[in-house]
Amino acid sequence: MRDTRESRLLLVLLIAIAFALITVDIRGGEQSPLDGSRQAAASVFGPVENGVAAAVDPVGNAIAAVRDSDDRHDRISALERENSALKTRLGSDDRTRSRARELDKMLKTAGAGQYGIKGAQVIAIGAAQGFSWTVTIDAGRNDGLTRDMTVINGDGLVGRVTTVGPSTATVLLANDPDFTVGTRMEKSNELGFATGQGDRALRVQLLNGKAKVKKGDRLVTFGSRADKPFVPGVPVGEVVRVDPSGGDLTRNVQVRPYVGFSKLDIVGVVVQPPRENPRDTVLPPKAKPTPTPTVTVTVTPSSTPGS
Repeated sequence: MRDTRESRLLLVLLIAIAFALITVDIRGGEQSPLDGSRQAAASVFGPVENGVAAAVDPVGNAIAAVRDSDDRHDRISALERENSALKTRLGSDDRTRSRARELDKMLKTAGAGQYGIKGAQVIAIGAAQGFSWTVTIDAGRNDGLTRDMTVINGDGLVGRVTTVGPSTATVLLANDPDFTVGTRMEKSNELGFATGQGDRALRVQLLNGKAKVKKGDRLVTFGSRADKPFVPGVPVGEVVRVDPSGGDLTRNVQVRPYVGFSKLDIVGVVVQPPRENPRDTVLPPKAKPTPTPTVTVTVTPSSTPGS
């Protein structure tokens, strides 16, 4: 079509008619006289629209996936939190099992020595600036504790009670420099006094300067008058070094304590002493030495040619 005056008038007329039809259609709603024509157009152009929608769907799905990824991220985060909580519970269960083993071991030690004990847990350690080795336990006067009671665990002598409150008590550990306990050697019955040396071995001064003692010998508590502060027969440790006597009236030995003072948890306070001295029965069985394997080599002399 040429760009003439008539063509311009025709274009303006068509545009006016189009606006008029749109106005009639909008005002008519569902009763619009153009509804039939619109449905016919939909039947013609519908397949084309569906094709276009199908082409666009992957993009829409991708957008939905991005939107849903936030939900999945939240679910993953929740699962990770649950997993962490489960690990924490498992860790707590491991700790519970460890404490149960400690308690069982302590009860066996108390049973072997016939000690009546009150179980307690270490809840605090002494202040470092105090230059003392002490711990606080969660048992006190309300539990029947008094001063100068022996404290043990499954390995042996822990210390003695020094201060008692209504629900807590302070224990002076056996490795404290101010701690001294009477000892008795296994079998030989040699007596001595053990003194703490902090994180080093206990120093034991034997009363007999000519006592026969060697590395690996073991000691228990000798016991005190009226069983306070120490009951007899509690394992103390084993000799790791024997100092030269030098002709002195006494003899010094270094003893590694059975108890690990830096990892105390469950302890028992002896509230009832044994009826009889258990002597060496509370000591753990000695470890059997591992036999050294021997290899026998048989050498067969080779025959000399021509012999």
